[in-house]
Amino acid sequence: MGIYVEAKVRGDLDELWRRTQDPACHQRWDLRFTEIEPLPAPAEGPARFRYATRVLPGLIVAGTGVHAGEKERGDGTRTSALRFSCPHPLSPLADGGGYWRYVPDGDGIRFLTGYDYRARWGRPGALLDRLTLRPLMGWATAWSFDRLRLWLEHGITPERALRNWIAEMVVRTLVIAASCVVLLAGPPRLAAVVGPLGPEAAFTLPLLAALAITLALIKTPLTGTPAARRCLRTPPLRSRAPRSAALVLEGPAS
Repeated sequence: MGIYVEAKVRGDLDELWRRTQDPACHQRWDLRFTEIEPLPAPAEGPARFRYATRVLPGLIVAGTGVHAGEKERGDGTRTSALRFSCPHPLSPLADGGGYWRYVPDGDGIRFLTGYDYRARWGRPGALLDRLTLRPLMGWATAWSFDRLRLWLEHGITPERALRNWIAEMVVRTLVIAASCVVLLAGPPRLAAVVGPLGPEAAFTLPLLAALAITLALIKTPLTGTPAARRCLRTPPLRSRAPRSAALVLEGPAS
């Protein structure tokens, strides 16, 4: 099953196109890539690029890709399709392809992607992909799309958006940790700590701690914080892959 992500971006179509097609801009907002570098290509041939991803500290895997097709249609929509491959033996992704679509829609643009890939390492790799890698790739794509949306709609740079996300995650983690301490302490110990506040406080504190944990886990992120949950993760009935996208699934990038 392929990965699908869609974000509604209220911004200029040409600027959205530039920040997604320009490698220097793309690598700033897309969490999946550490570096994206254009490669020499024939003047009239498909564009080629090299990408690198930091899998672990000190471990970077690199691959190459080609733009299999770019099209602007009479209805105002645009499509960019590509395929990619990674020969690095430690990369869980061998090769794949996908597309981006830019669909003007009322007061904004439906920016969506669909892509799929072939996992490495045989059956163990397929199991690892289904349980961990594919969900992680879907989350990273959606998080990155919302990061891009914040850049276009609110002028929040990708670097600042990342700092906002880290800060909010730290606060949520601290709230959960402190609440767990309260819950693990138990009423007798809490009663000894609160002293004059009495047993009522010892009973109320665990309830407040449970509420705090719930809010830390489910509360909507702040406006300036990227969130994958803001993106659509399943294709609507009206959406289907553009015909040009089929080209990118025929084989690995050369």
